Amino acid sequence: MALRSMRVQGEMGHGFAVTVDCGGHQVVMDQPKTAAGTDAGPTPLDMVLSALGGCFGTIARFLAHQRRIELRGMRFEIEADYDPDGLLGRNPDVRPGFQRICLRAELDADLSTEEKREFLAEVERRCPLADNLLHGASLHSELVGD
Repeated sequence: MALRSMRVQGEMGHGFAVTVDCGGHQVVMDQPKTAAGTDAGPTPLDMVLSALGGCFGTIARFLAHQRRIELRGMRFEIEADYDPDGLLGRNPDVRPGFQRICLRAELDADLSTEEKREFLAEVERRCPLADNLLHGASLHSELVGD
């Protein structure tokens, strides 16, 4: 199958706010007031974790449909650790990204505990966002307009 391309576009707003148009929707990200933002939206890091949860939920629905499993629901909690010294430039030896991400899920389906674990592992394996977080993708930043 051929590769598909996706595109979003955005711009900086007032202060730390950033607005992104994606798929016909507008997302506003900001920093909390305690970090010099206006709290107009979630932080970009919050959005990554939210997107991971959304991706898990979507893939879980696909997988349940494919396996003819009645998945009545899924609840999740995602926790991630990072060192702010990396993104603030205080320590060049510290990665700015997440050091650890833990997703805890509760599945409402007629499956044994072991079957639920296997199902969740397959969701993680097939989730594009999890794949990018675990294995990365090439990123090329280019300056335009000069």
